[in-house]
Amino acid sequence: MTFKRFAPLGSISRRARLIAATSGLVTAVALAAPTAVAQAAPDTVTKAELAVASSAVGTADIAGTAWYTEASTGKVVVTVDSTVTAAEIATIKKSVTDSGAKADIKRTPGTFNKLIAGGQAIYAGGGRCSLGFNVRSGSTYYALTAGHCTEIGSTWYTNSGQTTTLGTRAGSSFPTNDYGLIRHSNASAADGRVYLYNGSYQDITSAANPSVGQAVKRSGSTTGVHSGTVTGLNATVNYGGGDVVYGMIQTNVCAEPGDSGGSLFAGSTALGLTSGGSGNCSSGGTTFFQPVVEALNAYGVSVF
Repeated sequence: MTFKRFAPLGSISRRARLIAATSGLVTAVALAAPTAVAQAAPDTVTKAELAVASSAVGTADIAGTAWYTEASTGKVVVTVDSTVTAAEIATIKKSVTDSGAKADIKRTPGTFNKLIAGGQAIYAGGGRCSLGFNVRSGSTYYALTAGHCTEIGSTWYTNSGQTTTLGTRAGSSFPTNDYGLIRHSNASAADGRVYLYNGSYQDITSAANPSVGQAVKRSGSTTGVHSGTVTGLNATVNYGGGDVVYGMIQTNVCAEPGDSGGSLFAGSTALGLTSGGSGNCSSGGTTFFQPVVEALNAYGVSVF
């Protein structure tokens, strides 16, 4: 199993693979023997120690890993894909243990790949991604999508023959972040809804940051609409080759190449943009999303 950025369909091979590693560690629970003597409370892991542990995983620089800290348990939750070896997992565990924190290693099947109304196909440079959300600043309208998509071309189209222009790139941030902005050539064509691939649309009226356990949906041009839950926040994902992104939303929603940039939402609330992950929509997998609120604030735009 390997974690990859979900590649824009048909894009160059050097962007075809995003590795985010999660490792699964079974925590042993010690059962205290009956005693009349009060048991000492377990050591508390501080925020500073968790920060050191998170940094240590990053310094290990192992492609195919993704991780976030969990203050309630004092652990660094690390997800690893099928490319991560036992020796590399041992390296991760040691780096975290040395910091005073604990590692919760989880394996996910497959490999992490990059995956462009919202959710519908957009094209550039021989690649296909999915549009995330149409947004605006005053009377100017834009399409918001993944940054690893916008970096492949400056002019974007709404058809595979690339004869109908969507607009031109107005911003792109990848790696570190994974969001990009395309200025619409025809403002009247910007639809503030998300396409549900059943002939209907979902109105989007607000944007927010999600919570762990929240039920969510994703719309993308390869696999349509799929559901799942948020499993982690503020995840760091190492796609390999120096492509590391921070502050990602981790979910168990499936996605495939070409779904990149597509909409993550809950009801009428926009939550994120599809970045990458592992698996597929036949067997499932782990998928990461760029929080949409961060992207909206970066560009000074809003949903409508």
